Amino acid sequence: MQLTLVRHGEASPAIDGNDTKRPLTARGHAQAKQTAEYLKELIVPDVFVVSPLLRAQETLGHIQKFFPDVPVLLCDKIKPEDDAKEAIDWLSQLPFDSVVVVCHMNVVGHIAEQLTHENFNPFALAEARIYTQSVIANGLSTQEKSFIPTI
Repeated sequence: MQLTLVRHGEASPAIDGNDTKRPLTARGHAQAKQTAEYLKELIVPDVFVVSPLLRAQETLGHIQKFFPDVPVLLCDKIKPEDDAKEAIDWLSQLPFDSVVVVCHMNVVGHIAEQLTHENFNPFALAEARIYTQSVIANGLSTQEKSFIPTI
């Protein structure tokens, strides 16, 4: 199975401390578009999983343009400070062969760390990493490809 992890693009600062509604900046949209262009030839997603936070949803929007018929699941376990183990447990229950997850640092870095048993390696803005594994579980994933926007 294939798992693609994507961090959102650059976002505007929080207004009045509200982190959930931070939109992408112009640069963030350009980053997300570049990542989507990279992914369009490499993945055939069965489902998108996205954080409820606006910046992740806007990043996913750029990827969705190439896969308009793929369903989207909103996941409340992949926000910035969520527990990676709980996120992996949730993701492991999905009955799909190709899953694309769009979320945030720090949780995305910790998901990757636990899936591969490699040292924590932070994601750049709008970075995408593609993993293969037989099932989504701790220590069973191998990173196959990665992409960091140049914008």
